[in-house]
Amino acid sequence: MELGSKIWGMAAVAVLIAGAPAAAVAAGGQALDAKQIVQQAVNAQLAADRDDNSHWRYLKHEDGGDSFFVVETEHGAISRHVSEGGHPASARTLHDDDEYIQKFIHDPGMQQKQRQNGANDDKSATELLNLMPEAFLWKVVSDAADMTTLSYVPNPNFDPPDSEARVMGSMSGTLVVSKPLRRIRTFKGRLQRDVTIGFGFLARIKAGSTFDIERRETAPGLWQITETHVHISGHALFFKTIGTQEDEVKSEFSPVPPGTTLEQAVGMLK
Repeated sequence: MELGSKIWGMAAVAVLIAGAPAAAVAAGGQALDAKQIVQQAVNAQLAADRDDNSHWRYLKHEDGGDSFFVVETEHGAISRHVSEGGHPASARTLHDDDEYIQKFIHDPGMQQKQRQNGANDDKSATELLNLMPEAFLWKVVSDAADMTTLSYVPNPNFDPPDSEARVMGSMSGTLVVSKPLRRIRTFKGRLQRDVTIGFGFLARIKAGSTFDIERRETAPGLWQITETHVHISGHALFFKTIGTQEDEVKSEFSPVPPGTTLEQAVGMLK
């Protein structure tokens, strides 16, 4: 499983969508306010993530022209180049990929480290997801038959528990919730002003930093992140440059059968 694959990846960050506000309606016929819609979406997301034990094979495209096939298993995920720099992967690159895959398959420590990193990322993403209803002031800007679009701005009364939540809570942007199951479809944000930590000596995240996370239903009732675009700039720890730049698109999803071994996954890469 890749970084934060079940939830967001990196939850950091706006594009206000214009439209006439409209009230969503609960099952009992009562109108839901924007915050309630977000809370329902968070609850639905967390419940689905707890129950989702699926693994996938997919094609991952990265900015710069590199692409990979990725196969997830319960033991870990492996990947192999398809292209590099927009051209078919060289024999040397594929050889290096195959060497690394074989090393990974026969090293339980590498597998455990990958799984632990994924678990830590998912834990952090879950914590940020739980903060979303309170971290922002929400407004319904459009309500269609299949989705609700909300805008958000920082909540001045929000007390962030850590620096990561502080950065997230300074964003403004949009959230698109898919109906009828209230699944989060799109989460976009932009940092409107610099965020400083330790009066700027420890860190300064620059205004204009953005994120865009897109999720789609890849099988009935199962959703995956299909696009991740993160552009964060600034400095930390006495002017060490922060340059988190990530553009990743995933496609061609197909389910990996339960019980698939890493050795079997190698065949699925090719």
